[in-house]
Amino acid sequence: MVAQALARGSIYRMAAAMAAELGYDRDRMAFERALVSLDRALGSGRVVTDLAIRESYAADESEAAPVVPDAVVRARDADDVAKVLRIANANGVPVTPRAGGTGRVGGAVPMHGGIVLAFEGMTRIKGIERTDQMVVVEPGVITGVLHRTVEAEGLFYPPDPNSFDGCCIGGNVAANAGGPRAFKYGVTRNYVLGMNAVLADGTALTLGRKTTKGVTGYDLVSLLVGSEGTLGVVTEVTLRLLPNPPSVATILAFFDDDRTIAHAVAALASARLVPRCLELLDAIALDLVRRDAGLALPPGTKAMLLVELDGDENALAVDLERAGNALTDLGALEVLVASKAGERERLWSARRELSRTLRKSARFKLSEDVVVPKSRLAELLARCRQLSETHRITMPTYGHAGDGNLHVNFLWNDPDDRPRVDAAIDGLFRAVIALDGTLSGEHGIGILKAPYLPLEQDETLIELQRRIKRTFDPNGILNPGKIFPGARRMHGAC
Repeated sequence: MVAQALARGSIYRMAAAMAAELGYDRDRMAFERALVSLDRALGSGRVVTDLAIRESYAADESEAAPVVPDAVVRARDADDVAKVLRIANANGVPVTPRAGGTGRVGGAVPMHGGIVLAFEGMTRIKGIERTDQMVVVEPGVITGVLHRTVEAEGLFYPPDPNSFDGCCIGGNVAANAGGPRAFKYGVTRNYVLGMNAVLADGTALTLGRKTTKGVTGYDLVSLLVGSEGTLGVVTEVTLRLLPNPPSVATILAFFDDDRTIAHAVAALASARLVPRCLELLDAIALDLVRRDAGLALPPGTKAMLLVELDGDENALAVDLERAGNALTDLGALEVLVASKAGERERLWSARRELSRTLRKSARFKLSEDVVVPKSRLAELLARCRQLSETHRITMPTYGHAGDGNLHVNFLWNDPDDRPRVDAAIDGLFRAVIALDGTLSGEHGIGILKAPYLPLEQDETLIELQRRIKRTFDPNGILNPGKIFPGARRMHGAC
């Protein structure tokens, strides 16, 4: 092969032929050039290629198959991010941004190899403005740390994903994360005023504002929030804060039929109550919480509604009574109030660990995050029961009843059952769309839901989004293979 290339007089072909004989291709050669450039730009030892370390960045907390990246760069600042993207883009090397790695749809899995750009070195809370009620943070700040830091100043950051003690603000922004408190307070996008971001070619941008109001130009901040790292890499975020509510109380209401939950949500709204959380647990999920939290259930319990209220102490006492009366009038088997911090934390700890608890209860587990209008919640629960019976799959369900966002889980032990699981998931997604719902409420699309995107969006809309992607990232290096179905393997994948 080398002799033939020399005979044709092509130096390039000779180099390519030699590389091929050594087991390389042109993409690999481009990656090696990028590594050399990164080492020069960032300093010796900053580009990690040790296999054991790379393997620790191969997966997130989803069921997506792990993919070991070719290199890991732990960014220290925005300048590092710009250098990495500039060099990667010039060489066609894919870059997967990664914050806490707690995602549930494979968004941080480097499915095309290349570089994982990690943010555990960017964890500064850069400033809290008490008067303007805002905070400036780097993407590696753990959400729970931010909660505790601003609450010590009498302020409040509402978004609270269940993994808040491990997930990071960068990932929350990428997925537009929500959590139980979203019913009253909204999701991450509602609190992002501005950001610094770096485009695929290394261009640094300052987007948004530090004011409550602002309508200058296109709202590019809202575009990047929820874009799953496919349009740009966020290096700093300005977040809106609220005054910290002085008092909080939790109500547990037990029912003999989960269909009553939808009526309970409507009843609380009719009573002009706006709980900050309305959490549903069906009979299967509730049995797991009972064992973990030591919770005694009234006989005949098939569902539980966890209602959390906050506000002024005097007003809260009145709201608790009204909420309790509304739930009792609906036929609740029992209504309990947990106002002490220790009692509330015990209940919430079990709820937040429910996904991991389910994972331990079966050999295999998949979880789907779907949303329907809250008026159709009972229909969704009924459809889940039907799918469970039809496909003979255990399907515990829990989630945010207040905004119709449920986490439907699929548990099985025999690998041969996987086709039935896939059929049940397909049936769930089709049912959600038929109920005027959406495929994801807070986890994003990532890898796992990408094949189902055409169920909700037609090809014209998907192509418009692809064009936006190409405008921001012409070479397709930013988190390739995510969101869109059938994404091609990019030229620079290693």
